[in-house]
Amino acid sequence: MRVSQEHLALLSVSEMSGSELRLSGQLDRQTYIALDKVLKAAGGKWDRKAKGHVFDGDAADAIEPILLTGEVQRVKQDFGQFDTPPALAARLVALAKIEAGMKVLEPSAGIGNIALAAAAFGAMVMCYEIDAKRCDALAKASGRALYCLDMVVHRDFLGADPAPVYDRVVMNPPFARQADIDHVRHAAKFLKPGGRLVAIMSAGISFPGDLKATAFREFVAERGGTIAGLPADSFKAAGTSVNTALVLFDAPASVLNAKGA
Repeated sequence: MRVSQEHLALLSVSEMSGSELRLSGQLDRQTYIALDKVLKAAGGKWDRKAKGHVFDGDAADAIEPILLTGEVQRVKQDFGQFDTPPALAARLVALAKIEAGMKVLEPSAGIGNIALAAAAFGAMVMCYEIDAKRCDALAKASGRALYCLDMVVHRDFLGADPAPVYDRVVMNPPFARQADIDHVRHAAKFLKPGGRLVAIMSAGISFPGDLKATAFREFVAERGGTIAGLPADSFKAAGTSVNTALVLFDAPASVLNAKGA
């Protein structure tokens, strides 16, 4: 079942607590009926006493895949990451305008499609990867590749101490529960003054009414950046219909001028 952007936006601002979900605000009957149909398909049942829909498990776990894909289905990905198809990785790196000798950071490297594409330009690429198996596979792939990575570190990127030493950050962070916003904000702290960040993010960052997404859009706008939706089939090669957007912004020319980083 496909879910419209209007209904996705309403689901994104619903109140979820444990197994219960409550829709926000006054909805017209037609909108409520459509959302009720989505919630029932996802496993939620209206409960008069709870004044909301109740799920067998955690409501957020049922709704998150719908927000990511725009469909009522279960999408399982390790740590919420969707591996970047090579063609999209090449586009990301091209937008970053990477040149030989630049220091580049890939904070959630996964299987390395973005990182290795950046290394092909002669950049010194530093990678973080939280999944031990992927980290080991990436290190081995780098050793076999024509263009090797500078370093592959196994750890949660959000726990890394920021240092503004990178010319570029290129990334496809985990999406679950708006983790992509947290990762991109943290990654911005690693940019040199005037450096550029290019990221693939969940299309949920464009949902109106979502306070965290609204604050993030302001964060990008303050840096003169752009947010552009990607085609629905951008991740078809990775076996998913996840809805995504491309985010690009440059760090302020002076770290002292950075606002909200």
